[in-house]
Amino acid sequence: MILLDKALNYNEKMIAVAPMMDWTDSHCRVFHRLLAPSARLYSEMVHANAVIHGDRAKLLAMDPVEHPVALQLGGSEPALLAQAARIGAEHGFDEINLNCGCPSDRVQAGRFGACLMREPALVAASVSAMIDAVEVSSRPVPVTVKCRLGVDDDHDWDRFLGFVDTVAAAGCGMFVVHARNAWLKGLSPKENREVPPLRYDWAYRLKRERPQLQVVVNGGIASLPEALGHLAHADGAMLGRAAYHEPYLLHRLDAALRGTPEQPRQALLRALRPYAEAQLAAGVPLRHITRHVLGLFHAQPGGRAFRQVLSEGVHRPGADWSLVERALAATAGTPGLAA
Repeated sequence: MILLDKALNYNEKMIAVAPMMDWTDSHCRVFHRLLAPSARLYSEMVHANAVIHGDRAKLLAMDPVEHPVALQLGGSEPALLAQAARIGAEHGFDEINLNCGCPSDRVQAGRFGACLMREPALVAASVSAMIDAVEVSSRPVPVTVKCRLGVDDDHDWDRFLGFVDTVAAAGCGMFVVHARNAWLKGLSPKENREVPPLRYDWAYRLKRERPQLQVVVNGGIASLPEALGHLAHADGAMLGRAAYHEPYLLHRLDAALRGTPEQPRQALLRALRPYAEAQLAAGVPLRHITRHVLGLFHAQPGGRAFRQVLSEGVHRPGADWSLVERALAATAGTPGLAA
């Protein structure tokens, strides 16, 4: 049993699911919303140029149930980011987040992502332009930043604080801090999520020294006690791959913060049925939806059979919700599945 710190007001704390390329699409976010009614959800990163010139119906797809949901933008040109931010706000997103943390080669080549940690003045100019754009839109929303602690072997606290202060002075009031450095050379994006050491104390110190800012901790959070522990020192905790690969963890965290009973996995998945069947009727293949639910029975008896039934059957012609029911039946009567 997890004991909450009674001195904390958990109603004022944020839990969030990180933006993850190829994963946090609209289908994923609908599922996560069913699991965690209070969580802040984030889109995959979309480049500002794509928002302006691309297929917005696809790139900015969103179901009304997803709110509150943020659009994460990539880019480094203030005018383009401002235009994309306005489009995102008017499309219905509740927050526009600027990516200053992704270390991939493709992102570096475009001069955005983590390399922007070295250009605080440019980030500030971008944030200022984005804020101006959303404030004159039909739906003003906050502009936030997701960043690292630094890049490569830069471990200078004052430089990190200077980045935050410069961007905050431009009007950004919330920073999602992935509490490790980004290595721009020599590490893959996957290694960049695992190899550089985590330094949560920097995020905690930022909140202590800049209490007026909203600070959300991200990076390596993989359990309920860890997430709750971060909420004692910061305004929020953002889960990434743990929430995706073990989505019931997200539900448990949401239930703990809201003081509501945990719901059975089967009931949570069946709540997705109306959405799934509406998507099927619109011509969306079932696999686009079920790929996001494969981890629901992670580490549970029957979990392997659940994944196997879905994975093998979803590519067959005519796959529909009955396949999901067969996958659930593979777990039926197995001890330990009531929660």
